[in-house]
Amino acid sequence: MPARPDWPTCLVRVLSPGHAFQANVLLLEGPRGAWVVKDFRGQGGLLRRWVGRWLCAREVRAYRRLEGVPAVPSLLERLDDFAIALEYRPGTLLSRALRGKVPADFMQELERNVASMHAQGVVHLDLRHRSNVLAGVDGHPVILDFASAVCLRPGSGLLRWMVRFDLQAVEKWRTRIDPD
Repeated sequence: MPARPDWPTCLVRVLSPGHAFQANVLLLEGPRGAWVVKDFRGQGGLLRRWVGRWLCAREVRAYRRLEGVPAVPSLLERLDDFAIALEYRPGTLLSRALRGKVPADFMQELERNVASMHAQGVVHLDLRHRSNVLAGVDGHPVILDFASAVCLRPGSGLLRWMVRFDLQAVEKWRTRIDPD
């Protein structure tokens, strides 16, 4: 990965400008392909000094636990205390406009991936947000943004209680995009 000072030369576009407690999300490209950088450094004050570092560490922990879950992009590298590099997984935001346009087994595949996350002790907690679940260009689900995720002991009572938030989100997407 190129060093932070070289990012402007690799920048393809800003996917999401950071504000408040959110990171800048950048699409970068180099000789080895495209990747995404989530960067809290550009945010000021308390966020940069404490919350950004904490959110970055929290997200790294979730991505490391979820290594191998097909719907979750790979963590490529923790670039510094405030930034991570992730595999770029392009797709379309889930919405009613995709009703009947995703593969027939899309929802079952999303459910399997969410179950795999839970088996690893990770609860996303923000799957309802339309920018966190994509229909990948290959037709498979993509789950993004683990800044709100909680990592718990697999099988713990708290985990079993918290998974309901993710399952409710999956049901929301089922009612919006399944043609049945």
